[in-house]
Amino acid sequence: MPRQFGEIAFTPEVKAAQEQRGSRETYERYIANGPAGDTITPKIKEFIDRLDGFYLGTVSSNGYPYIQFRGGPPGFLKVLDEKTLGFADFSGNVQYITVGNLSGNDRAFLFLMDYRHRQRIKIWGRAEYVEGEGELVDRLRVPGYPAKIERAIIFHVEATSENCPQHIPIRYSEAEVEMMMAPLRDRIVQLERQLSNKN
Repeated sequence: MPRQFGEIAFTPEVKAAQEQRGSRETYERYIANGPAGDTITPKIKEFIDRLDGFYLGTVSSNGYPYIQFRGGPPGFLKVLDEKTLGFADFSGNVQYITVGNLSGNDRAFLFLMDYRHRQRIKIWGRAEYVEGEGELVDRLRVPGYPAKIERAIIFHVEATSENCPQHIPIRYSEAEVEMMMAPLRDRIVQLERQLSNKN
């Protein structure tokens, strides 16, 4: 279990809850013997490159968490280096809650899900936004994707954690279902032709 994950997630209150329920000693051992877990490894990069969406968490000035889904073509969340992620912030509903939250508190969280393969990765860090066009926005642009880019959001990685697949339902996107169905449709057409030729 990654050490940095434990540093951030296991607050005194969490440790007390673990102690009361008998899991503290186990987690203490996991954290002590685990890797740092504060970089984007090649394995995590491969996972990120195939995602077409993720959940971004920020914290408001009144202390409430705010979770928002961000979607785009696979690869729109980009690994800029082993400690930095970035993505183009496309035009949306103009509420600007994420931008406002980051203005007051740069702590942020990424929840990355791959339902098809029952995998998830959590990433803690600090985020910032960069307004306007420029080299950074160009670097994050997705070729051929028509959405208007309002700003860049840069995420500085502090900790990562990969979770077990227990309780993750298997789900497929429309494009994945279409790919699976295509050979079946082709086979149906082929069989229908064979039947019509016999008649």
